[in-house]
Amino acid sequence: MNTPPIWHGDVPPDVLTGMRRGTLIETLGIEVTAVLPDSLQGRMPVDSRTTQPAGMLHGGASVAFAETLASIAGFLAVDRARFHVVGMEINANHLRPVAEGWVTGVARPVYRGGRAQVWEVRIADDHDRLVCISRCTLAVLEVPTTYLGAEQRA
Repeated sequence: MNTPPIWHGDVPPDVLTGMRRGTLIETLGIEVTAVLPDSLQGRMPVDSRTTQPAGMLHGGASVAFAETLASIAGFLAVDRARFHVVGMEINANHLRPVAEGWVTGVARPVYRGGRAQVWEVRIADDHDRLVCISRCTLAVLEVPTTYLGAEQRA
């Protein structure tokens, strides 16, 4: 059985890179690493930008990472000339501490409707151990996307 693609049109990687400039995404070092047929993948460093005072990955950084991947995935999954997505709700279960290296996240759709989307994001450490699992609900607004590159936000 052939599954239809989840992405709407192509977005060149340099557009995704440009969108992160001057935002929290850049501050935290979040990068999109792959847009696969059924998922979006990214990574985030575990360093002074993303850890809490005890030296472990901050739960808030994990949530920001998860919402970033879900939002970018939602952005890629709609007709951007007609729709924009925004976060409505997010939850996260923090399962394992991480003190160094990188965490990798994979966002997959749970539900893609006309007014809402739900994405599951699984975050793992460098040893492929599950660190956090998150679910993010996005509202689909019937307005052209307002995600802009750094040069357009200036």
